[in-house]
Amino acid sequence: MPAITTSPIRQVAPHEGQFGILASAATGLTDFIQQQGGNPERILGMAGIDPEQLLHPTLSLDLNQYCSVFEEAARQTGNHNFGLRYGQQFRPDSLGLLGYVGMCSATLGEGLRNVVRTFPVHQQGSLLRLVEDGEWCQLDYQVQYGAILRKRQDAELSMGMFTNLMRHALGQNWAPERVHFEHPQPEAWHEHCKVFDAPVLFGQPCNALVFRRSVLNRPMPGHDPKLLAVLLESMQKLSVAGGGQARPGIVAEVRAQVRDLLSDGYPSLEQVAEHLRIPSWTIQRRLSESGLTFSTLVDTVRQELAIYYLQQSTLPISELALSLGYSEISAFSRAFRRWYDVSPIQWRQAHRGTEGGGA
Repeated sequence: MPAITTSPIRQVAPHEGQFGILASAATGLTDFIQQQGGNPERILGMAGIDPEQLLHPTLSLDLNQYCSVFEEAARQTGNHNFGLRYGQQFRPDSLGLLGYVGMCSATLGEGLRNVVRTFPVHQQGSLLRLVEDGEWCQLDYQVQYGAILRKRQDAELSMGMFTNLMRHALGQNWAPERVHFEHPQPEAWHEHCKVFDAPVLFGQPCNALVFRRSVLNRPMPGHDPKLLAVLLESMQKLSVAGGGQARPGIVAEVRAQVRDLLSDGYPSLEQVAEHLRIPSWTIQRRLSESGLTFSTLVDTVRQELAIYYLQQSTLPISELALSLGYSEISAFSRAFRRWYDVSPIQWRQAHRGTEGGGA
């Protein structure tokens, strides 16, 4: 069995029903937006973020707003690889507590395991996992909060940040064996290959860095066990101060499971209940309390995903239909007409260029 490092530290959220991310993840963002020709106040404002919040590294930002600000920055600057470039220049020490936890560890392997374990304090509603299997390792990253659909920029900047943490130990010329991204292949995908100096695969189940296990033994320069102990204690205090584990509620978790299961066909309530380890009748009751049924929730998720995927200019309608659990394009087309009174092709033609570059 492969060794898998997961995250036991409890998650924290800024407010009930929300997931947060420490503001250190946006270090230097306003300056970078200006460098790319954008207006920081306008872009941050449209995402609902007060620029003053970015001055406090341990302040928790709303994760949905955080992801939105990078999507908005890509749109307004016309740089559809905005997140990729932001992550490329992001140094580990700029990541605040999480970055120093990695850098102060004894080896790269210990650093990655410590980062994975403390990651829920830095960012909630997300997966960070280190899988060690034979001679290979895979660092998986995924925003799992179902309410966040547009997250390409976050995925690309996060993979860049983690790559730079590994290059802190391995040198700036180090490259992973492969890089995986969930989102469809964008138009300017060659730049991704240059940034990571590795093959980049799109449309994958999870965002990931794939690399050889042997690199985990490399010593971390600047290893500091005393500072590491202080950092781990500080992150534990942040977790306790945040009020413990955060969950968005059963409805949001059901939405997330439906999204994950759609590519295999229409999901059943029983499948979702099994994945969540919650009785199906409990799910039905909680959905009913929110004025929903399971079928209406699936329909809503399909509708939201349809719009998101139609904005991916490289994704054919036939593949889109399969991704939404439809066995035939005609069934998807009928559903789409019911939602919007136009065909998927007509909608795409009318909205072409609104997201740009396959973002």
